[in-house]
Formats: sequence, C-alpha cells, structure tokens
Amino acid sequence: MPRPRVLVLITLAETGGAQTYVAALLPALTSAYDVTVAAHGEGFLADAARAAGARYVPLRHVRRALHPMRDVAGLLELVRLFRRLRPALVHANSSKAGILGRVAAAVTGVPARLFTVHGWAFKADTGLTARGYLWADRLMSPLTTTTICVAESELRAGLQARTCRRERTVVIHNGVALAERPRAHAAARPVTVLSIGRLRAPKDFLTLVRAVARLEPGSFRLLIAGDGPDRQLIAAEVRRLGLDETVALLGARDDIAALLSAADVFVLSSTSEGFPMSVLEAMAAGLPVVASAVGGVPEAVDAATGALVPPRDPAALARALATLVADPALRERSGAAACRRVERDFTIEAFQQAHLEVYRAALDQ
Repeated sequence: MPRPRVLVLITLAETGGAQTYVAALLPALTSAYDVTVAAHGEGFLADAARAAGARYVPLRHVRRALHPMRDVAGLLELVRLFRRLRPALVHANSSKAGILGRVAAAVTGVPARLFTVHGWAFKADTGLTARGYLWADRLMSPLTTTTICVAESELRAGLQARTCRRERTVVIHNGVALAERPRAHAAARPVTVLSIGRLRAPKDFLTLVRAVARLEPGSFRLLIAGDGPDRQLIAAEVRRLGLDETVALLGARDDIAALLSAADVFVLSSTSEGFPMSVLEAMAAGLPVVASAVGGVPEAVDAATGALVPPRDPAALARALATLVADPALRERSGAAACRRVERDFTIEAFQQAHLEVYRAALDQ
C-alpha cells in the first residue's frame, strides 16, 4: 500500500531556526510518509532533505521579501507543484510560505493543511508589513487544518490577534539532541561568549556589541556566527567601540556543534523570537544562556539555566554577562541545569512523536 504523500514547505533553504526545525523533523517523517521538501534555492535544508531520504524541489519565485508580482508568481508556482505532486498533506513553515502555501493548498484541494508558527510575522515586523501579515494570517486561519505553535507565547499571541483558533491549534516545543559530552567550564580567561544568528532584525547584535563593550577588557572574547545584511553595520560598531581584537564576526558556519563545544556562555539579544533552536542547542551542549525575555525564550531559560534580560538594554545584558564571565562555578551549575532541562522537556524524540500524532490526526480528518 503506498504511503501518504506529504509536502513540507518553507520559504528559504538557507541555515536558520525554521530550517533546523524541518531538518530535525524529516527523519521521523520519511519513515512514515512519502516526503517532498520545497524551498527557495539550495543550501542547508536541501542537503538535510536528501540525507533524510526526502525529495527536494527548489523554488524560484517564493522569496522572503514582500513583492506583489513575485508573490503572485510564487503562488502560481506552488499551485503547479501541488497539482503535480497531489499531496495528502501540506506542512507550511515561515510566514511567506505559510501564506502562499495555504492558499495554494486550498485552491488545489489538498485535504490536510498544517502551518507551524516559528514566530508570528506581525510581531517581528513593523508598520505596513506587520499589518499586512496580521490580516493575511487572519484570512488563512479558516484554511488551516492545524496550526502548530512552537511556544505557549505564540499561541497566546495568535489567539489574541485572531490568527489561529484554539480548537485547531497545538503547542509543540522545539526539540534537540543532547550533546554526547557537554564540556566542563574551565576557570581560564578569556571566557568565550558565543552568539549565533542571521545578521538582521530581529536579531539585535548592535545591542550585544554595545553590551560587551562594558565588560572588563581581557575577560572575554565574543564570537558571532552568522551572516546577513547588517554585517557592515555591526562591523562598524565593533570598530567604533575599539573591540576589533575582542569581537570576531565569523560569518556563516557549518560547524555549529564545534563552536558550541568550545564556548563558555551563549547569548541571544533578539528583540523578537518564537522558540529559538539556537538556545536549545546551546543548552543541550551544557552552556548557560543569557537571552532577551521575548517570545518563548522564558519557557526554556530562567535563573537556573542562565539569565533573562529586557530587549534593547545593553546595560542589563552587560550585567548578566559579567556575572557569568566572572564565575566559572556558576557557569558550570547553570550549564548543567540547562542540559537537564533539555533532557527533561525538549528532546528531539518527543518533538518528532508529537508531530507524527498531529499528522495522523490531520490525515484522519
């Protein structure tokens, strides 16, 4: 008997939290379903799809930026793809693919239409863009079989904004694999502070750079892994603050596990988040985490596993970092607590099983 055909859709194939989510889900999906993954371009997700045994379809017209003509072309591209593949279920991820994918699925009669909220776009964007996404997500809600929120905070925001319905929405926290041997945190200085993310809003690396400028010189080094349109702006701020010997912009990296293993503290200074995979990966590697108290971050990080600070507050971020930089015993305790938290609440096995149950229920309907 042929396995049900499912199509997993996301806007871009590049490295990112939503792409890591899809990559973590694929091995469980391919064991039960005939899986195709579609995204713009090649890259991290294309490799992950093929490695998991799924087909990969590169999209031409589905892009992140809003562009009326291109978005119409993207919608037509998806309609053609869905008509050719005839999936029983479409699982859309990220804001642009979430909107275009649900419309195309409804137009082509796909019976089961899932959408994962990695962070509502109307919260992360501003002005007309935010308002456009708000109304688009409201219009998509009736077309959605099940909305999956990665954090309780996103469920609350969606219900308040009327972009999802309680009876059709579930919360499934992201999950990660535990590191084989989380490192012990040595007392030697400088302490290595690591941050990972795309160099653009809502990742607020300017606040992070301004925070570390307040730390004791020679006590730390900051590594920022990732690339994006704000790279030159951040590099200019590093130079202005005289941090060229202390802050390294590493660019896009494919050795994140090695970077986490070599770090002592992880930091995320975003102004908006869903439930960031980077934080869970750092916790699974036994790192204490200092992060902005936004979105679902407080559902993983607390005083036991690191520290939460207000967004856009360099002074508060500097104080939290200084405490961990100065105290190796605290880093060890917080890192061990972070690892235990992941083992208890955020395993990849629980994450995969919860999604398989949602898939089965959606297909049964």
